[in-house]
Amino acid sequence: MAPQTPLVVQTAKASFPKADLSIPYISGGTNAQADAKMNQVILESVQQLVNSQGSLEDPRAEMIGYFEVKTNEKDVLSLSLYNYAYTGGAHGMTLQKSLTFRASTGKLYSLSELFKPGSDYVARINAFVVKGIAERNIPTLEPFKSIAPDQPFYVADRSLVIYFGLYELAAYVYGFLYFPISVYALQDIINEEGPLGPMLAND
Repeated sequence: MAPQTPLVVQTAKASFPKADLSIPYISGGTNAQADAKMNQVILESVQQLVNSQGSLEDPRAEMIGYFEVKTNEKDVLSLSLYNYAYTGGAHGMTLQKSLTFRASTGKLYSLSELFKPGSDYVARINAFVVKGIAERNIPTLEPFKSIAPDQPFYVADRSLVIYFGLYELAAYVYGFLYFPISVYALQDIINEEGPLGPMLAND
């Protein structure tokens, strides 16, 4: 397969009262329709994050949106959108939404689609999360039972990174909790047509 050129990721700005958003804008792919499809999903996701934060009526309220590109190679684009808002109270709240695409088609992947049909990916990932909680001595709010079948994730450094939002697993002070899992540790159940497939190649 010919090497895939990374996409061009630029920053578009959007502002409204008390809010300043930096939004990724995709171009330069092999398929302009795929680029447009990804940009549409990104815009809708940014809007969802804005809506989830609630009202900015408090005189001290503010909102900041930003993003991080996690993977932009091998026909895979994985990025995280963040939205921080202070709407009153003791502290602000940061939300994160991650999106992982096949760059040439613009297809957005869910966690289950990264794996072969019928594979027990939830149990496999749970084992890594349990191990990570123990190794890092994370005081969970409740005993960890299981990830959700559509648990948030992104792809970075040949790893699948599973994460939990603020308050989801531990107290606010612990922030987002990330559990990176090497793609090689999941190799036998990976859907090679999905975004993790290209990460298995040693090139």
